[in-house]
Amino acid sequence: MAEIVMELKNINKFFGSTQVIHDVSFQVKKGDFVTLLGPSGCGKTTILRMIAGFYEPDGGSITLAGRQIEHIPPYARNTAMVFQEYALFPHMTVYENVAYGLHVRHLDESEVKKRVEDALKLMQLKGMGDRYPNQMSGGQQQRVAVARALVMKPDVLLLDEPLSNLDAKLRESVRVELRAIQRDMGLTTIYVTHDQQEALSMSDSVIIMQKGHLHQQGTPHEIYFAPRTPFVADFIGTTNLVEVEGNDALIVSYGDTTLMADAVCPAGTVTLSVRPESIRLADTEDEAEAENVLPVEVSYSMFLGEKVRYFLKDATGREWLADIFDPGRRIFEGKVWMYFRADRTHVITESGE
Repeated sequence: MAEIVMELKNINKFFGSTQVIHDVSFQVKKGDFVTLLGPSGCGKTTILRMIAGFYEPDGGSITLAGRQIEHIPPYARNTAMVFQEYALFPHMTVYENVAYGLHVRHLDESEVKKRVEDALKLMQLKGMGDRYPNQMSGGQQQRVAVARALVMKPDVLLLDEPLSNLDAKLRESVRVELRAIQRDMGLTTIYVTHDQQEALSMSDSVIIMQKGHLHQQGTPHEIYFAPRTPFVADFIGTTNLVEVEGNDALIVSYGDTTLMADAVCPAGTVTLSVRPESIRLADTEDEAEAENVLPVEVSYSMFLGEKVRYFLKDATGREWLADIFDPGRRIFEGKVWMYFRADRTHVITESGE
C-alpha cells in the first residue's frame, strides 16, 4: 500500500464571519497526482493556500511527511507552489528566477547551478537561461515557473490553475508534458482546476468541492461512473438525473414503468444517473436490446460531428439527453424508443447537501 505523504483532518476556514471551508478531510499518497476540482468559489484554492502556508486553518490539522505544519510559516515547509499568474520576477533572467529559492536556502553555488541546469533541461528550456520573462511565450513562462518549483525538491508540488492563461492547443500539450514529468519524478502533486477534462485526464485521484464542502474523493473512473452525490454526477461531464422510488431491490419505479438499476435501491426516493452516451435509440420497441426501454419523442437534435445529441421527452414530460456517436447520415425524428442497460445506471442515495 502506498505511503500517505499528506493528510488534512477536519479543516475549517473563516473569512470574517463567513465560513468558506467546512470540515474537509482527505489523504494524499506519495507520488500521486491529486486534483482539487470544483466551480469557482468552491474553496479549492483556499485549501491549496492553507497547505502552502499562506492561510492558517481555523480548525483541524495538516500533516506533511509525518510533520504537523498548519502553524509553520511557508518558508519552513518543504512545499513549492506554481501560481496561475506564474509570478516570475521580470527583472531577473530565467536562470536567476529558477535559482532564486535555492539562493534563499544558501545552497552551494555548484549545487545551485546543477539543479537549475537539470530543471531547465527537463522543462525543455535548455539554452534559455539568459532570457528575461518578457522575451518568452506564455507556455515558456509557465515552464520556467514549474522549473523554479521543481529545483526545490519539494515533498509536495502545488499547482494553482497554471495552464489557464494558455490557449487551448498549447494547454493540451503542456498538460501532457507536465503529467509525464510528474510521473517520471514520482513527485507528489496537488493541482487546482475547474476544468473537468483536465482533472479526468491527468489525475490519480480527484477531489470534488462545492461551497467549501468535499463531496467525493476517488479515481477519475470512480468519480465519473460512481458519483456519490447528484452534484458530482452533474458537474463531471453530462448526465440524466432521474428521481425514482426504490424498494430494497434492483427494480425501481419511474412513473408508470419500472427500471433496472446497477445496485439495490433502498426504500424511498433515490436518484438514478444515466450518462447520455449510455443511451441508444430505436425505431420500434422490438429493436431495443436492453433491460430499460422507454418510449420518447425527439424534441430536437444537435449535430456535433462525431456525435448527435438528442433532446428527448418521455411520457412524464421529463427531458433526457442522448449522445449517439458515429451517427452516419441517420437522424432520428418523432416518436422513438430509447433504451439503456442496467449496468450503465448508477444509484445515488446521498443528497450532498
